[in-house]
Amino acid sequence: PLFTEPSPAYHGLKFWEVFGSDGPFGNIAFAIRARVEGLRDIGPSLSPFNAFQLIQGLETLSLRVQRHADNALELARWLKSHPSVAWVEYNGLEESPYHGLAKKYLKNGFGAVLNFGIKGGANAALRFIDNVELASHLANVGDAKTLVINPASTTHQQLSEAEQKSAGVRPDLIRVSVGIEHIEDIKADFDHALKRAGLEAAA
Repeated sequence: PLFTEPSPAYHGLKFWEVFGSDGPFGNIAFAIRARVEGLRDIGPSLSPFNAFQLIQGLETLSLRVQRHADNALELARWLKSHPSVAWVEYNGLEESPYHGLAKKYLKNGFGAVLNFGIKGGANAALRFIDNVELASHLANVGDAKTLVINPASTTHQQLSEAEQKSAGVRPDLIRVSVGIEHIEDIKADFDHALKRAGLEAAA
């Protein structure tokens, strides 16, 4: 429809009729639309600073992804031994049922997302999230900063208890997208939040 229906931005022009395979110019509809609308909406080129940021991002991508994976593995191992943590799910841990497949297919690390459950159930999970300071309470993944969320009370709250269970969403589940901060800073933040969650439960 982007090519066959009238474009209100160009006085009803139908790109395919004029620039398609049966038009007088040959099949250039996609190139024309991409050029005229792209140039109009974002300009002919990036600013020098934005171009610099894009190049820096691409050139450092492998370093950042490796830091994500390294941090996630160390955090998973640390959480597994924490007295306030009930369980940890991460395919980089040897006890994970997916560890064999992860080793086979993920040659340079096991990813940056892990799940864990906090002792004390759903209320403790919410208290943990309220008490993190370095990490952010956000639903997205893959950010440079560490993100945490309790899916049962946020992204999956519209589901029934049975539907959440069938989707693998437990009340105490905390999903973590591990960032590239120093791992000791991440662990310190989590340790503080875990302790605060326990203290508030006892109060």
